[in-house]
Amino acid sequence: MALFKELLGSGESLFKNEDALDLDFVPKLLPYREAQQHHVANCIKPLMQGRNGRNVFICGAPGIGKTAAVRWVLRDLEETTDEVIPIYVNCWQKNTTYKIMMDLCAQLDFKFTQNKNTEELFDVVKNIVNKKTVVFVFDEVDKVEETDFLYAILNDVLRKTVILITNYKSWLENIEDRVKSRLIAEILEFKPYSGEETKEILKQRVGYAFVPGAWDSDAFNAILSHAAESKDIRTGLFLLRESGLCAEEKSSKRILMEHAQSAVEKVTEFSRHNKEDLPDEAKGILSLVSQHSGKKIGDLFDLYKKTDQSMNYKTFQRRIEKLTLGGFVNTEKITDRKGNTTIVSTANAKKLTEF
Repeated sequence: MALFKELLGSGESLFKNEDALDLDFVPKLLPYREAQQHHVANCIKPLMQGRNGRNVFICGAPGIGKTAAVRWVLRDLEETTDEVIPIYVNCWQKNTTYKIMMDLCAQLDFKFTQNKNTEELFDVVKNIVNKKTVVFVFDEVDKVEETDFLYAILNDVLRKTVILITNYKSWLENIEDRVKSRLIAEILEFKPYSGEETKEILKQRVGYAFVPGAWDSDAFNAILSHAAESKDIRTGLFLLRESGLCAEEKSSKRILMEHAQSAVEKVTEFSRHNKEDLPDEAKGILSLVSQHSGKKIGDLFDLYKKTDQSMNYKTFQRRIEKLTLGGFVNTEKITDRKGNTTIVSTANAKKLTEF
């Protein structure tokens, strides 16, 4: 019996590009959202002619490609022109006008924000963006505490497109009339992916993330079934990664049904936990995030290493991602002078099925 013939050797991996399974990864091709992407692009196109763009209100359930589609359009815009400034704000963390104005200044590379109040910060933003044209994207906009920032942008920025993204269509109905009358947004509703679309999207990510032939068809179908049931692509991506990690822990050269089942059981069990019931390691990381909410993931890892030298950075990232999917923390991708990084903050606990 060749018990070890099919085991992974030292240095081998089932993963080709594990980053392709990250929640904020935007693939080169984004299938099944072409119509929505064209709609958003058409609202932005007048800006490239020096005219005012059209505003868009995007709504739909979580995990069905709203953010990915808009990020894809912004990336294409950046590659096409320097005359339109793309700005993306996640309102989970930037949930007040002051925080949003600080973030806008940072993205516009204005550093002298000390001792400036909200109105002064907006004057800086206005003076910079009114020299060109700008696309403002406010993701998770339902998390904002007030909409003064939106009123100021709609009223005083000359040539812009404002894109608002939320899970809740009703949010638009409840904003102040002074904002609503200036917004005059087109409504773009995203519908959930069908079972076949979910299958093709996950197959695409498998191609990006894993070496050829890594997946047993039954194992992939098991993950597909759970992703389709949850109607959330993020659940499928997380289970793909967990299955791959489980297979590697067993030194298997293929991801089999037993690894997929283990991933599903692990994530399902994790998502049922209250904070008090989390594993000790997860509790420790969650406690660290609670003490340093809003810090960069790299800084949190440096702090964590002081108490646990055994964990490497990639494993720490996976633990944060699991806490994110479980609803215990929030993450936000940002770009600063050093490049891309992730901001991690605390959140109210949710179950996996609530995403």
